[in-house]
Amino acid sequence: MRQKVDAFRWTSPLMLALVVLRTLIGWHFLYEGLAKLANPNWTSAGYLKGTEWLLSGWFHQIARNELALRAVDLLNMCGLTLIGLGLLLGCCSRLASLSGALLLGVYYLAHPPLAGMGFGIPTEGSYLLIDKNIVELGALLVLASVPTGRFIGLDGLVRALRGGATPEESAALAAGTPPETATPAASVGRRELLRHLLPVPAMGAFAYAFQKRRGWESLEVRHLLSHMKTHEVDAMSGASAKRVDMAGLDELKGPMPRARIGNLELSRIFLGGNLIGGWAHSRDLIYVSDLVCAYHTDRKVFETFHLAECCGMNTILTNPRLSRVITDYWKREGGKIQFISDCGQGTILEGARVSIDAGAHACYAQGGITDGLVEKGDFDTLAKFLELVRREGLPVGIGAHRLATVQTCVEKGLKPDFWVKTLHHTDYWSAKTQPEQDNIWCVNPAETIAYMEHLEEPWIGFKTLAAGAIHPKEGFPYALKNGADFLCVGMYDFQVVKNANLFLQAWDHVRQNPDCRKRPWRA
Repeated sequence: MRQKVDAFRWTSPLMLALVVLRTLIGWHFLYEGLAKLANPNWTSAGYLKGTEWLLSGWFHQIARNELALRAVDLLNMCGLTLIGLGLLLGCCSRLASLSGALLLGVYYLAHPPLAGMGFGIPTEGSYLLIDKNIVELGALLVLASVPTGRFIGLDGLVRALRGGATPEESAALAAGTPPETATPAASVGRRELLRHLLPVPAMGAFAYAFQKRRGWESLEVRHLLSHMKTHEVDAMSGASAKRVDMAGLDELKGPMPRARIGNLELSRIFLGGNLIGGWAHSRDLIYVSDLVCAYHTDRKVFETFHLAECCGMNTILTNPRLSRVITDYWKREGGKIQFISDCGQGTILEGARVSIDAGAHACYAQGGITDGLVEKGDFDTLAKFLELVRREGLPVGIGAHRLATVQTCVEKGLKPDFWVKTLHHTDYWSAKTQPEQDNIWCVNPAETIAYMEHLEEPWIGFKTLAAGAIHPKEGFPYALKNGADFLCVGMYDFQVVKNANLFLQAWDHVRQNPDCRKRPWRA
């Protein structure tokens, strides 16, 4: 009976499956390690500062000590890289598996998928204490108990070359006999050599994919990045630092006011995601969308989020396609910025499911989608959308460009937790109402203001600057005076501090002159 169990355990299909598992995990580790090594600005400081569980005091102490932090960063980057290489190539595969399991255990202790821990949401999936880290940890413990590197990998090649394995042993291993029963002795056959070198093409495929994803860094880029690394992230980061009149964080004029929508606390002004995602609405300047995409590297997005949080802007409203960079910011930088999704991916119901899975704090039906559904009379889909999001315990809203969309939804009895409606005046030179032109988003501001005045739900005003056509000095007070409870504004990193100060100025004026605003504050 014992022999049958061992024979099943060592059958070739099972060993091949374990080698594939080893390769997949190795690929993941190696990419994580090399990506960090290739990024001179990467640090685990934010990740360590965000810990809130058993060893949080120790992790926080490391984050505060520059020398200890550098050592931990180096160990993390090199550890991930070496473990990945070991698993991918089948070299010291047992040691690599155990080391990987230990490292993942530390990650799990730092940010366990427990309610109220970490960043307040499950960044990589959480199923009652189980996340990606613990799943990979379990898989590595399995791999540590099986010498897969002797079956396919450099471990087997080295052992054979040193006389620890014979063609008979290799044949027995491939045929299903445990290696412990094989006999010692002497040479390496061609087939055995080819089998042990199978990880080499996998390594080549990884190198090609990594190069295609990240490109080769030039010496000039490395020099510039190393220079930037000596400075703290502030409003003066980026290629335009010497050409734009920017404000620093030390010029911030005060704390940002906040209010609630349901159980969600939002800053009264927060980031819009169009510029980050490349939806520039640049009218006839057709190259601008590509330009802003090129500008907004992951690092630049992280800097923008960080600046916004330093200014008290605690939320970004954007498309679920950007959820990857948002979750990376939570995970890698320790950021806590909240995510309101417009659910504009696939159908509105598909977009809601993707957004919820990505950790969105609230969802709303994107304005253009809602306009189309209302025009077709498809109120059933909107009702299902509201029900789906509410079932997950999240605030849910309805967005619109057209006032008629809001009016019809109200008439049909659709009651969201908040509205997301365009609001800007039309006194700018490119404000033409031809439907084919992407230059005006609130064609009837006076009627919008009058109608929204009587709605009881909070109102997030967007396109308040008409996609850059209206100066914030003018657009912010206009939106606040005319009923918006929150403003969603797309901005570059070098605009964040200035916009925060301009908003505070407009906010103070409206609060000190309550007669200038007819609509009651609804949040």
